[in-house]
Amino acid sequence: MRLEYFEMIDEVASFDAAGQALRARARVPLASPVFEGHFPGHPLVPGVLLTETMAQASGYLVLALTAFAHMPFLMAVDKARFRTFVGPGETLDVAAELDVMGSGYAATRARIESGGKPVCDAHLRFKIMPFPAGMEEGMRQRARQIGLIAETLS
Repeated sequence: MRLEYFEMIDEVASFDAAGQALRARARVPLASPVFEGHFPGHPLVPGVLLTETMAQASGYLVLALTAFAHMPFLMAVDKARFRTFVGPGETLDVAAELDVMGSGYAATRARIESGGKPVCDAHLRFKIMPFPAGMEEGMRQRARQIGLIAETLS
């Protein structure tokens, strides 16, 4: 994780096209400017960044399922639940599963665990649109860096 750059996913552990699911890992850094204010003396990953981590895993799932034809943009977070805190140095297991994909939208269910224990989960909705000019290649490059299956990047 590079918290201050909003690069939340470090690697894709698995992508199951038939099961419409993706598993990823995110390693919380030991130090980050984010921790200086959240909270001094008791560093915790902000809930909004955990939500972003679930959204990015879901976004990569949608990108892979659509062969990078369009870009998913987060539009809604529903039923978000935070069950515990996440501190520096933790490894997070992130899961995203497709609920529905329609014309111009997708919905997923995502969750994060640490050490086999639930951290948070949410239902996420995305608007699927053509890539903004200049964005597609950067998304493909980042997907390669995190190990998203090469067949999805044709």
